[in-house]
Amino acid sequence: MSRMKLSLCNEVVAELPFARQCALAAELGYDGLEVAPFTFGDEPHLMSAEARSGIRRAAAEAGVRVSGLHWLLVKPTGLSLTSPDAAIRARAVDVLKRLVGLCAELEGEVLVHGSPAQRRLPEGAGADAARGWATDGLAAVAEAAAAAGVVHCLEPLAPRETNFVNSVGEAARIVEAIGNPALRTMIDCSAAGLAETETVPELIDRWLPTGLVAHIQVNDANRRGPGQGEQRFAPILDALARNRYRGWIAVEPFDYVPDGPGSAARAAGYLRGIEEALQWR
Repeated sequence: MSRMKLSLCNEVVAELPFARQCALAAELGYDGLEVAPFTFGDEPHLMSAEARSGIRRAAAEAGVRVSGLHWLLVKPTGLSLTSPDAAIRARAVDVLKRLVGLCAELEGEVLVHGSPAQRRLPEGAGADAARGWATDGLAAVAEAAAAAGVVHCLEPLAPRETNFVNSVGEAARIVEAIGNPALRTMIDCSAAGLAETETVPELIDRWLPTGLVAHIQVNDANRRGPGQGEQRFAPILDALARNRYRGWIAVEPFDYVPDGPGSAARAAGYLRGIEEALQWR
């Protein structure tokens, strides 16, 4: 197996200009940046052709790639796939389709659909209808992703963040029901550490062979970077290697210690050290 493809979620260093984000990522040993669209403004789905070209150029000049997009529905505000208002749901789907196009234009490969507040189910009788609306929306986005040649991943998140899709199994059932290879799921180590009954290596061994998991985000259950908590990532990377995973591994801490650049640097060193020790195969 070739060198693992390590990406940094760009909001970790969002205080820097994007060109500097790219250069720093390259200096630290990352191969790419996983971009949060909201870091580019309030309407990132309407980004100009000139701005898109500038992002591609900055990444190319630094020698990194835009691996994909995540935190998709933060901006513009007011979006939801589960709202009883059909106009709000339609706008959310339109934004997602446009972000699919943005990802493809930036030469990214994957979109991570977290956005917990924008998929929350109402309490009571409306939950089943909202679940159906969200599934219909995801199916429409999957069609756009297939046409664009990218993969849209439904991200399982911990119950403290959302009440809809808390496990890989739950996400997998939706993915299988829709039946479009451009829609898959992924494993976020922090969320899995909080919500799943299996360990992350067990999840990898169980789900990677199904082809339903297309992406990995690495972070500790304490929301800091890998190596800054109780989770051990050598068994996680070993499981990925054992299952011949060739996708992106994105570093996504939420609590930056000592700061964004420092967190990014520590994570890269820690993970590359494990990679070398495992002789990543």
